[in-house]
Amino acid sequence: MKVLIQRVSSASVTVDSEVIGAIDHGYLVLLGVGPEDDKATVDRLVKKMIALRIFADENGKTNRSLKDVGGSLLIVSQFTLYADCCHGNRPSFTGSAPAALAEELYEYFIACCKKEVPHVEHGSFGADMKVALVNDGPFTIMLE
Repeated sequence: MKVLIQRVSSASVTVDSEVIGAIDHGYLVLLGVGPEDDKATVDRLVKKMIALRIFADENGKTNRSLKDVGGSLLIVSQFTLYADCCHGNRPSFTGSAPAALAEELYEYFIACCKKEVPHVEHGSFGADMKVALVNDGPFTIMLE
């Protein structure tokens, strides 16, 4: 599983010209699922993501977590995080999970986040989505 976290001032996801998810201060999370992933993987990565201290404290040090600052989450499925560009110029995505497993774990990831964070928004699995964000920092972290 690959979890690309971007600290944002705001972010939104649009499908068919309709905003289906939007947040202010928090994380835009791009989630890629691999074939070996399971619910235990999700549990571990959600716990780590929520505990990351990447928000500034009163001294300007990155010392506060998402919960500490009352941040929100916008979660978007992103199988292209598993792109393999080693051979030729056209990426291969054979390293990503089959759609059924990816969707199941994506939904489970969202459910786990909702237990930890009061405001969680998300995209639509498999849809053509337009994602807009104001990256804060920028501050971007990959968890695997």
